[in-house]
Amino acid sequence: MPRLVWSDDFALQPQMDLTHREFIDLLAEVEAAMSAARPELLARYARLLEHTVAHLAQEDRWMAATGFAAENCHAFQHQSVLQVMREVDRLAREENDFEPLERAVAELAAWFPIHAETMDAALAYHMGQVGFDPLRPQAASRAAREGQEALISGCGSKACG
Repeated sequence: MPRLVWSDDFALQPQMDLTHREFIDLLAEVEAAMSAARPELLARYARLLEHTVAHLAQEDRWMAATGFAAENCHAFQHQSVLQVMREVDRLAREENDFEPLERAVAELAAWFPIHAETMDAALAYHMGQVGFDPLRPQAASRAAREGQEALISGCGSKACG
């Protein structure tokens, strides 16, 4: 059984939830491939990495459209996660070292719930507060920026500044 499964406890915002479910499903596919042949594991991990790049870029675009500073801690965490994911992929492909990839998969399963319940929840709340609709980002982005005095440099929560 996968270490992480979708739960309604993760539900935050419909578009975000869809992407989060896909992430969890792809992570489970990688976990299931741990005992499979290495090419299968690499293929599944590549799909997870590709999805995660798009997933985190989407959230970064939403943050930019709703008044987050480029150096905010939420986006910084995205960059850090992607850096690790890319490096473990490289180690597996170029050096045939799969231990970091296997550890990273376990760490992603532990990281995701915390990230979703804190930073993503703050982003979803903020998007709702400013009336940002991710299905119509161009129309909503102007309205979202109106009245904002300063860019958000934290994660979007009062707790993280």
